[in-house]
Amino acid sequence: MRQGLHVALQVGAIISASLAIAVAPARAEERAASSVTFSGGYSLDVAGVVSGGLAKRSRVLDDLQLGADVDLEKAVGWKSARAHVLFLNNSGAMPNDDAGTLQGVDNIEVARQRARLFEAWVEQSFGDKGSVLVGLYDLNSEFYANDSAGLLLAPAFGIGSELAATGPNGPSIFPSTALSVRGRWTPNENVYVQAAVINADAGVLGDPGGVCTRFEHGLLAIAEAGWQGRGKVAFGAWRYTKKQADIRDLTSAGYPVSRTAQGAYVLLERQLIGDSENAMRKTTAFARLGLSDGDTTAFKGGWQAGLLVEHIFKSRPDSAFSIGVNQAFLTSKFRANAFDEGQHLTRAESAIEVTYSDKIGSVTIQPDLQYVRNPGADSGVGHALIATVRFGVAF
Repeated sequence: MRQGLHVALQVGAIISASLAIAVAPARAEERAASSVTFSGGYSLDVAGVVSGGLAKRSRVLDDLQLGADVDLEKAVGWKSARAHVLFLNNSGAMPNDDAGTLQGVDNIEVARQRARLFEAWVEQSFGDKGSVLVGLYDLNSEFYANDSAGLLLAPAFGIGSELAATGPNGPSIFPSTALSVRGRWTPNENVYVQAAVINADAGVLGDPGGVCTRFEHGLLAIAEAGWQGRGKVAFGAWRYTKKQADIRDLTSAGYPVSRTAQGAYVLLERQLIGDSENAMRKTTAFARLGLSDGDTTAFKGGWQAGLLVEHIFKSRPDSAFSIGVNQAFLTSKFRANAFDEGQHLTRAESAIEVTYSDKIGSVTIQPDLQYVRNPGADSGVGHALIATVRFGVAF
C-alpha cells in the first residue's frame, strides 16, 4: 500500500513537473509554450449483434484520450529527451457480452469503465540511432504492431491473442500499462532492434491498487528485430521471467504445475500500390502469425491478414477501406477443461471484418461489419454478425 502510494506520488510529480512547464513564469513561459504539444481524441461506438451470438441488442461505448508531449531539451535543457503522458476515460457497455467471442469485437471495450493514466514515460535518445524509454508504456505501440491493420476494430488486429491473454491480468497494453524499460537501436533507416522488460502485473492510476511496484509476478521480457521500407518484416519473441500456473496439469499434491509462459511471432507488411503518402488507392497488405507455449493460456496461436486501401475516392482524401481475417487456435488443455464442464469446443474461432472510414467536416464516421464463426469456439452458438458505427473527432 505504501509502495503503491509512493510510486503514485512520484508519477504524479513527474506529470505535474511536465505540465507545469506550460505555465512557468517569466522567461520560461515562451520556452514552455513551444515545448509542449497537446493532443486528444474522442470515439463513440454504436455496436450491436445483428444475428447469431448470445443476444441481439445495441450497445454504446466510448473512449476519450488526452495527451501531452514535452520536448525536454526546449523545456528544461535536458538534451535529446522527451516526455509523454496520456490519459484515458472509457465508459459505456460491453458488446462482446452479446457476441460471446473469445477475442472481442471492439478495441475500446473495457472490463472496468473508469478514467486512467494510461502512459507516462520519458525517452532519452542517443544520437539518431538509439534510445531508452522508462515509465508506464504501451507495449503494443511499438511491438507486435502493423500500421496497416490500424483501421480494423477487432482487438485481434492490435496484438495477437496468444500474447494479449497472458500474465496475471494481461500484459502492458490497453487499457492498463505497467512500469517498463525499453531500448531501441536503429543502425540505419531501414533496420531496427528493440527490447523491453515490463512488470508482469499491469496497473495504472485509476486501477484498483494503482501502479504496481512489487514485481511479485516477475517481468515480461520481449524483443523484436525488423526491416522497414516499402514494407515491413519483423520477428519477435517474448517470455515471462516467473513461471505461471499450467491451466490443466496438476502436481501430485493437487496444485497447478508451474510452466514457463513464452511465445514468438512474425509480422509481414507490403505496400502494393501507390508510391507516395497521398497516392490514390494506396494499398498495403499485412499478415501476422503468433505462437505460444500452449500451457499457460487458452490460445496456442493465431494469425491475421488483411488489406488497407487509402484515399479511395479522388474527392475524398480521408476515405479508407480495410478488410481483415483472423483465426485464433485454442490449446488442447483449454478444450479439455471445457469438455470436463460439458462444453464441446471447436479448435478455433475465426472472423472476417470489413470497414470503411471517411471524414465529414471534423468528424470521422466509420461503419464496420464483423462476421465471427463459432463465437467462443462453441459450435452451439450461432455465427455472429456484428454491426458497428464509430464516430470520432481529434483535437
